[in-house]
Amino acid sequence: MYIAQKLREKSITGYVIYMFQVEDVIRAYGLDIDRIQKEYLSRFQYTPEQEEKVVEWYCNLINMMREENVQEKGHVQVVRNTLILLADRHAELLLDPKQPFYSAAYYKALPYIVELRAHGSDREKNEIENCLDAVYGVTLLKMKGKPVSEETLQAMQPITHLLELLSQLYKEKE
Repeated sequence: MYIAQKLREKSITGYVIYMFQVEDVIRAYGLDIDRIQKEYLSRFQYTPEQEEKVVEWYCNLINMMREENVQEKGHVQVVRNTLILLADRHAELLLDPKQPFYSAAYYKALPYIVELRAHGSDREKNEIENCLDAVYGVTLLKMKGKPVSEETLQAMQPITHLLELLSQLYKEKE
């Protein structure tokens, strides 16, 4: 909750990737708040007041996941809405002649985005969601201590740059 709040203010794309992780943590613990509290949240140094707020936040997310039928996969509406806002901002920026740096960053990332979409990414998702999924996937591999090829790391650089720029320009408009 606290991390999500800080990320939302600092980097909207970082926030979305963090929320992907939170949804996966909830799924890993079987949407069981008692297990999440005992086995996961207990690792953090929360005051009793902070822990109460964090547990309430996780409970709310669990309820949303159940109500929105995303217990096994997918994202809660709050995250989906943010993805839509990011895709809309991305489209605006591509059409804005005052944003040549954004267009340049996009065209540098485009070959990798095309490759992502051609090799297994969900084509029904927009390009920005595909990019976020890719960054999250690489993050998961690194967290698990699994190897990430140099080719993949090279491909992630322009994608990451595009997402950072999108976050910055999203925040400026907000």
